[in-house]
Amino acid sequence: MEKTWNIKESGDEDKVEHLSSVLNIDRFLSNLLVQRGVETFDEAKAFFRPDYEHLHDPFLMKDMDRAIDRLDRAIENNEKVFIYGDYDVDGTTSVSLVYSFLSEYFDNLQFYIPNRYEEGYGISYKGIDYFAEEKCSLVVALDCGIKAVEKIEYAKEKGIDFIICDHHTPGDKLPDAAACLDPKRKDCNYPDENLSGCGVGFKFIQAYCKRHKIDYHKAYEYLDLVAVSIASDIVPIIGENRVLAYYGLQKLNTNPSIGLKHIIKVAGMQGREITISDIVFKIGPRINAAGRIDSGGDAVNLLITEDEGLANSMSIDIDKCNDTRKGFDRDITQQALELIASNKELQSRKSTVLYEPEWHKGVIGIVASRLTEYYYRPTVILTESKGFATGSARSVEGFDLYKAIDHCSDLLENFGGHMYAAGLTLKIDNIDEFKRRFEEYVEANITPDQLIPQIEVDEEIGLKDINDKFFRILKQFRPFGPGNLKPVFVTKRVFDYGTSKKVGKDHDHLKVELIEEKSGSIKQGIGFSMGNDLEKLQTGNPFDVCYTIEENVYNGRSSIQMMLKDMKFPYKD
Repeated sequence: MEKTWNIKESGDEDKVEHLSSVLNIDRFLSNLLVQRGVETFDEAKAFFRPDYEHLHDPFLMKDMDRAIDRLDRAIENNEKVFIYGDYDVDGTTSVSLVYSFLSEYFDNLQFYIPNRYEEGYGISYKGIDYFAEEKCSLVVALDCGIKAVEKIEYAKEKGIDFIICDHHTPGDKLPDAAACLDPKRKDCNYPDENLSGCGVGFKFIQAYCKRHKIDYHKAYEYLDLVAVSIASDIVPIIGENRVLAYYGLQKLNTNPSIGLKHIIKVAGMQGREITISDIVFKIGPRINAAGRIDSGGDAVNLLITEDEGLANSMSIDIDKCNDTRKGFDRDITQQALELIASNKELQSRKSTVLYEPEWHKGVIGIVASRLTEYYYRPTVILTESKGFATGSARSVEGFDLYKAIDHCSDLLENFGGHMYAAGLTLKIDNIDEFKRRFEEYVEANITPDQLIPQIEVDEEIGLKDINDKFFRILKQFRPFGPGNLKPVFVTKRVFDYGTSKKVGKDHDHLKVELIEEKSGSIKQGIGFSMGNDLEKLQTGNPFDVCYTIEENVYNGRSSIQMMLKDMKFPYKD
């Protein structure tokens, strides 16, 4: 599919020149900094050298004093306390962090992860009833609860208090909880609202440390869990998150918790540096798979265990869940693609809405993402659950999916989400009308440009500009993620050096060796799923390449390589 390259405007010339001079780096690198809002020596120092001192006082968060007061009272009175969180990565890492930390100071503690298929996301009535049966009087809810007004009221009637630690946008009314910790509260002046759910949980235990004069390093021991949540929940890696991710990755690479160590082992990543991308594509999916296929509680048990043997067996089980998840994902995606390929009407639409009652509920969000990538249009994937159609929706750059679904809200039992991702439930009898209305709205509101994949390019450089010093400094831009994405470069008018070839089991990848027309500089690269472009390279005509710069380690030797994202062939003989 043809992609559009959007090359960003260069940063302010004077600021770029100033940074280049004071940091002794080339203008390409100083321009990347200015594009990211780093404009002075001190800002560059903070960017390149994250420090614990850059973390904010946890008591700046609204209700933190109330939260610690209520927790202290529970510990003093030996009340039964439950730690509650969702079954996804952010939820399970949050629960694991707070449970593990508090277990060192308090025994009357349990955790609870709701069942994905029986209770769904967030606080559940079933969970509250269970807490009442267990004579629990305090629940610490993580990564959820900020909109659970009626459920918290129900819990209060049963004598159960809640401390809510959430990072989602609150509704017009806050729950009547003992404390509501959420940096997105309108009345909260906390300096950073981009924390993950686990990040809010970290601030909670950091506040406990401050109140009781416990060394903060007791909280820092759990930053590997925070880093996993930051990467998996796709929150901006700027501000506090950059510091937390930086040190969390350090711990993940040097001394991870026993559970994470064994996940790294089953993922085949021992002995190599773990990055944010590794968390997103290797660690996070395995933790998520427990909740998708079996129980999110299994993930927590693995993440909190201190028993090596138990961690080994549980990580193998979770890896099997992930294999099962991948099988469902692969099969359902293929079925969905075949449904569209066999129906000309579906192919011609501006949106995709598919329903199959047998599709596995645990992977339809992944399938929606894959179909969105393949056809590049707003996509809704539905399956049957408890007599209703339930599903996940994904959008394309610039198109507000939430508004499109809200346009059909009279057909829905419930829905929630944001601009690019949402969940929804509706009666099966309403599916056909939903398909019609959703397509009608998309067709009327989406622009032609929004139906073409966009690649945001940081700057145009030459192959000759990529040297060891350039790459050494570029690596210090890490950790990469939203707000600080891995830089994307374009180099124009390169040629195949004559050695490019197809590689991979099915010969569907492209290994290239390219020479730059102007400088004669030669660089190697890899383009996944780009094997079909080999013949275009070999015509002898120049072409343009779009790529990121990676480190390739093979047989203990390290080299710089381009990771191709796209190629364009605008030049003819």
